[in-house]
Amino acid sequence: MKSLITGAAGFMGPFLRDVCLDAGCSVLGIDICEPREPWVGATFEHCDVRDYAHFSRLILQFKPDRIFHLAAQSYPTVSLEKPRETLDINVGGTINLYEALREFGLKPMVVVACSSAEYGPVAAADLPVRETHSLCPLHPYGVSKIGQDLISSQYFINYQIPTVRVRIFNTTGPGKLGDVCSDLTKRAVEIELGINPRKCLRIGNVTTRRAIGDVRDLVRALWVASERGELGDVYNVGAADVYAVQELIEAIRSKMSITFEIQQDPALMRAADEPVIAGDTTKFCSRCAWKPEIPLSATLTDMLVWWRVQLSKPTLASRT
Repeated sequence: MKSLITGAAGFMGPFLRDVCLDAGCSVLGIDICEPREPWVGATFEHCDVRDYAHFSRLILQFKPDRIFHLAAQSYPTVSLEKPRETLDINVGGTINLYEALREFGLKPMVVVACSSAEYGPVAAADLPVRETHSLCPLHPYGVSKIGQDLISSQYFINYQIPTVRVRIFNTTGPGKLGDVCSDLTKRAVEIELGINPRKCLRIGNVTTRRAIGDVRDLVRALWVASERGELGDVYNVGAADVYAVQELIEAIRSKMSITFEIQQDPALMRAADEPVIAGDTTKFCSRCAWKPEIPLSATLTDMLVWWRVQLSKPTLASRT
């Protein structure tokens, strides 16, 4: 069996690669960027999903049985600065994927990594949010993921290309960059290592609350979606427990041998931010016999360990 992973050099790619390899697959990963770590046990090719000629040629040569479509511009803040690029990658890249499959008459199982950002702000009475809730995103990233989500559905309806869409809620873990858990654990380790001698942990909005899952649970969910998901359907996937930023800070503090102060930094505040993000995963758990297994406390411990290694490297420490 052959598995193709787009966006393979991103955060989730190496974890998903390992799941596919453990299942006995040969794996091709593609991305515009170089992987941060060696791409062990599988093949890696540089490819921009916006480049139809190159992308389609790789698909035809590899003829995958499963495709995990992770390629995306995935930062909401970046999407506000670069909306065209975000739409081009997320929607245009998805169209290129399906057009290549249609052109060559290929029908692998396609799992599309969609996003909870599609929902936008959700009233407390509607939480945890279900798949049937209206979609009203706050930023171009969320809009682009709706486009990706719905265009994938259309290729299943019109061309019967096997597709399952997974709306992923907040996911973190060792190697994650740019989310609240990553930023907080990194800043805590900078204090611990003396990179930040002020011993002051900068924070943004402390009122937001998130259900935060571990990447290793998430990639397992993507695999079982390819095995058991109802074709054409869409599923929420994420953690069940919801945490406030202050709870994350206290959990990190409990794992450190140092003390630090907290300082709110206006530069870290978002102009638009969903107050609470939490998804109802009942549908997916029931259909695919999946449930999250890794508690956030263990995830944070692993992230602190990862950052200690990264920030101990002279080149990284000097850039911080």
